[in-house]
Amino acid sequence: MRGMMECTRVTECRSCGGSELLEILDLGCTPLANRLVAREDLDRPEPRFPLKLVFCPACTLVQITDTVSPEILFRDYVYYSSFSDDTLAHSRRHAESLITRRGLTGTSLVVEAASNDGYLLQYFVEKGVPVLGIEPAENVARVANERGIPTRAEFFDLDCARALREEGMAADVILGNNVLAHVSDLNGFVGAAAHLLKDDGLVEYEFPHVGDLVQNVEFDTIYHEHLCYFSAHAIERLFDRHGLVFTDVRKIPIHGGSLRVTGAGKEDPEGRERVEKFLDEERVLGIDRFDFYRDFGVRVTRLKERLTATLRDLKSQGNRIVAYGASAKGSTLLNVFDIGRDVLDHVIDRSTVKQGKYTPGTHLEILPPDRLLEERPDYTLLLTWNFADEILEQQSAYRDAGGRFIIPIPEVQIV
Repeated sequence: MRGMMECTRVTECRSCGGSELLEILDLGCTPLANRLVAREDLDRPEPRFPLKLVFCPACTLVQITDTVSPEILFRDYVYYSSFSDDTLAHSRRHAESLITRRGLTGTSLVVEAASNDGYLLQYFVEKGVPVLGIEPAENVARVANERGIPTRAEFFDLDCARALREEGMAADVILGNNVLAHVSDLNGFVGAAAHLLKDDGLVEYEFPHVGDLVQNVEFDTIYHEHLCYFSAHAIERLFDRHGLVFTDVRKIPIHGGSLRVTGAGKEDPEGRERVEKFLDEERVLGIDRFDFYRDFGVRVTRLKERLTATLRDLKSQGNRIVAYGASAKGSTLLNVFDIGRDVLDHVIDRSTVKQGKYTPGTHLEILPPDRLLEERPDYTLLLTWNFADEILEQQSAYRDAGGRFIIPIPEVQIV
């Protein structure tokens, strides 16, 4: 393994500081999931880092033990949210709902941490609501600014929030979709939101729910960018530490099952009722106790056995197999399950930013979607299974021509 100076190991909980961390799963050392490889770099060694999942019994937070420097992970980023139609539709609904619920106008301010290419903030701009994106990836922030979404290429932390306050800014709404899991300094991140909010403002975060991750064997959600895996129990303790009331929670289907949680400076009785009900549901499942996670590793091993056996059988029959989705999820699955060029010809991806590069660790070439119809492989392993409905519809012509998709999670199925 290379690059230990770029990686630090935590021995205390990232949220509460608890010193007892119970191991759930060890996925070994893997390459960085979004660090695609250029053709000229294929012969160079790739850094690999430990990927071990643990549970904190003090505050119930699930987390990985090793932190790769965010400067390495996020300053130059290859994920652009706008390439997913489902993400855009979901974001439009979220923005329109917030505008209505909060009565946002031209005098309001919506701030988004990790705003990517402006995929969400654009819908506030369309309605005349002022926005500010905070996006650490300089290449992605540049795209957002070119699209007319005011964006600063920074990490959102307490220093950033204080600087914005000094500039006279205060937020009616702070958003953080699929970013809370990426933050090494959880308390600094949530504390920054609390500092920047107006007295009657609110913060909303979206992230995959650890309950769905475990129940549906979504182990491929685990990679170095995702430091934490949240339950409502873990969020309540985190919010309370920073004077935020956990005022609402909603289950949403995106990314294999996610939560949208709301924090504010004062109670919302209707929303709080949903929070209490959801906390009760988590207790019934046992999400707040280690026993819920105890056999997760065994179930991941069983999934590996089923999927690799399926691929070997299809390959032995002379079938051509490719993959779809050069995603971070896909990188975890391919590397942990040791699925590479002996099984898959290449990977298809819609993102023009990724095309022409190669997948981390496995070095599969990334090609555009039109290659599916041109080559008509017999089977396509769907690595971005969380967007299965969208992709199956997009690739209806390939399917009509006899192509079949292998969906690996939550269980192996061929459609």
